[in-house]
Amino acid sequence: QVQLVESGGGSVQAGGSLRLSCAASGYTISSSWLGWFRQAPGKEREGVAFMYNGGNGTYYVDSVKGRFRISEDNAKNTAYLQMNSLKPEDTAMYYCAAGRKYEGSWRNPDEYKYWGQGTQVTVSS
Repeated sequence: QVQLVESGGGSVQAGGSLRLSCAASGYTISSSWLGWFRQAPGKEREGVAFMYNGGNGTYYVDSVKGRFRISEDNAKNTAYLQMNSLKPEDTAMYYCAAGRKYEGSWRNPDEYKYWGQGTQVTVSS
């Protein structure tokens, strides 16, 4: 049984940093695409950072480029999202997703089979 467990969320002031973790069991995170998505109240879930090709490739949505960094520790089978220079608009529930179906765009949340329960990030101004 595949399980993804996120942790590391919290409340910070604007300009602060957080590091989210996504610990996987029953699945090797480096075997396929892994994405970090976020969803704010009343908004659609959006992908913010993706990792592929065993961690050799990364993609970031424009709004987080230069501030967020996705990485993985294969020995721990854990992915991370380092978030720096946080802004109030980064406030959302953050999810990691894995197990790409290869049925559509890698940006599409429906493309991923496995999801964590989410971790809340709140950034105050």
